[in-house]
Amino acid sequence: MKNKIFLLIICSICFSFSALAQEKELKKEEKQLAKEGIIIEGEISNKEPIDPLTPARAAFYSAVLPGLGHLHLKQYWKVPVIYAGLGAGVYFYLDNHKEYNRYRDAYKRRLAGFTDDEFYGSITDDGLEEAQKSLRRNKELSLLVTAGIYVLNIVWANVDAHLLQFNVDENLTFMPHYKINEFDNTGDVGLSVNFKF
Repeated sequence: MKNKIFLLIICSICFSFSALAQEKELKKEEKQLAKEGIIIEGEISNKEPIDPLTPARAAFYSAVLPGLGHLHLKQYWKVPVIYAGLGAGVYFYLDNHKEYNRYRDAYKRRLAGFTDDEFYGSITDDGLEEAQKSLRRNKELSLLVTAGIYVLNIVWANVDAHLLQFNVDENLTFMPHYKINEFDNTGDVGLSVNFKF
């Protein structure tokens, strides 16, 4: 009986030392890899560390200067898209503003009694008023679209920063598949969603 207890104590000590040795080796390895990469729940990963402030930083940069948030995220091709949208909005605003001023000046000259404006004979007084209303509405709409593109630029940078940190690995897959149907020898196309826990 004493021999069995003695043998049990020696075996438990030996196994505990070997388990502690593996634990120490793993901790040394984790420390080394923590300097080089990151460790997620005991697993070693080569992904960049997740920075929770990146979406806020990208949105702030895009609010200060449109497109700067995408430059921060290294998505360079999106900057010309943003500036093309903003440039188109500003162009249409300025063009409608210039035309609105032309029609308004012609209308004011007609009310003052002059008949030498460029629209005399082709557009009536009511036509000049309607053109002013239409051009004012277009001008305001252009300003609204430009402001919307500016806000969209901020939201786009924020969402892209969130999606860059989204966990995409082999445990969650969405794959198309092609299978031969054995009954009628035709092909079946489908999609499969796999969750591994």
